[in-house]
Amino acid sequence: MPDRDDLHHRARAAALLFPSRIRRMRMLGAVLCALPITSVLAERGAPAWLWIALAINAVLWPQLAWLRAQRAHDPVATEYRNLLVDAVVGGLWIAAIAVNLLPTVAIASVLASDRLAAGGWRLFWRAAIVFALAFVAGWALAGYPFAPETSSRTLLACIPLLVGYPIALSLVTYRLGRTIARQNRELERSNRTDSGSDLPNRRHFDVRVRDALSRFDRHGDPATLLMIDIDAFKSINDHYGHGVGDLVLRRVADVLRTAAGATDTPARIGGDEFAILLAPAGPARAAAVAEYVRAGIAALGFDGHPTLACTASIGVSTTRPEFGSPPDWLRDADSALYRAKAAGRNRVTVA
Repeated sequence: MPDRDDLHHRARAAALLFPSRIRRMRMLGAVLCALPITSVLAERGAPAWLWIALAINAVLWPQLAWLRAQRAHDPVATEYRNLLVDAVVGGLWIAAIAVNLLPTVAIASVLASDRLAAGGWRLFWRAAIVFALAFVAGWALAGYPFAPETSSRTLLACIPLLVGYPIALSLVTYRLGRTIARQNRELERSNRTDSGSDLPNRRHFDVRVRDALSRFDRHGDPATLLMIDIDAFKSINDHYGHGVGDLVLRRVADVLRTAAGATDTPARIGGDEFAILLAPAGPARAAAVAEYVRAGIAALGFDGHPTLACTASIGVSTTRPEFGSPPDWLRDADSALYRAKAAGRNRVTVA
């Protein structure tokens, strides 16, 4: 079991995933936004302090924002505040370049798309408000400069921002979408898989049983249930320990996987109880598979435990018209299993 420090480290790493993604985009965006701003400032003969401020914004701010998130108790909440700071700074730069039209549109578009991608409409509107307030305040302090004409040089400086940044944002979104899809597949698999045996669990097995019975009712496709119970499993746990008992379960699961065909469903349905749904399968194939499973389990050997013997009792039931529902079919297979137990175990009984 992971210790507390390990769990804390994992939780911290997970919390920093969002700021880490934003960091890369902020570094790229800061440099690309600085290109048209640099062009306009040069054309307007900007004072030295504005150049220093631009250098800090383009080079130092992305690293400072990352450090803030790293050191914060809540990195995600801190990163959202960093995104609002970005909006404030963007509004101030638009005032500083006297609302030069193309850079203004480009910077505002990047800020808007980033906020929407990172936090949806709520973050977008919060950022829009602070952006507007910062612009108005900065514009007023600068004396309301207004020079919307965009030179050819500034237009060229806007191209990397207008083209490169949306492509980079799309790539990030695409990769995130693939990650989410993979995680959803893994979650779906975990929801239908028994962790102790890596076989399908009872929930998934019941769905397949229902489908098989439905196909039999509609089309007459035969299917067979094999209900399998490890003989005297409690005594194995008591005598050899639960670790060996878990090993027995995994080895039995291996036998079932080997016996099952591509369209069959082996499953662990609880404790020391297993099952295989053979579909399609009539009595002849079912009898052969059941004997293969019984013999395979009886032949299992366990290194370090030469006296350990493992056997299983198996009940077999093939679809019949009188089965009105899956529980009827399962009860019939269970009844055959109980008869196999009562007859001496380590045997196959057909309902």
